[in-house]
Amino acid sequence: QVQLVESGGGLVQPGGSLRLSCSASRSIFSIYDMGWYRQAPGKQRELVASITSGSSTNYADSVKGRFTISRDNAKRTVYLQMNSLKPEDTAVYYCNRYSSTFVSWGQGTQVTVSS
Repeated sequence: QVQLVESGGGLVQPGGSLRLSCSASRSIFSIYDMGWYRQAPGKQRELVASITSGSSTNYADSVKGRFTISRDNAKRTVYLQMNSLKPEDTAVYYCNRYSSTFVSWGQGTQVTVSS
């Protein structure tokens, strides 16, 4: 079973930037399509961005043009560069497979956008 550990969250002002990282415990990670998800208080978890094993990317409309997903298979890590952050981006961010079959969810990393 692959274990995922997210990091990089924090408190940032509107318009600011953060870079999230998701580290995987096993090299099999490299064949997975991966996604970043987020869950805001009182809302369902939603897909924010995805990246295939071949590094093709896709984004939710709400973050398109502001967020960039990338991966480094040698480091078993997926990144989410978040720019021009808005208060509505406040959520716990998680990474997982972009698939109908998830691996165990990590603890997530809190992103709070507030002045």
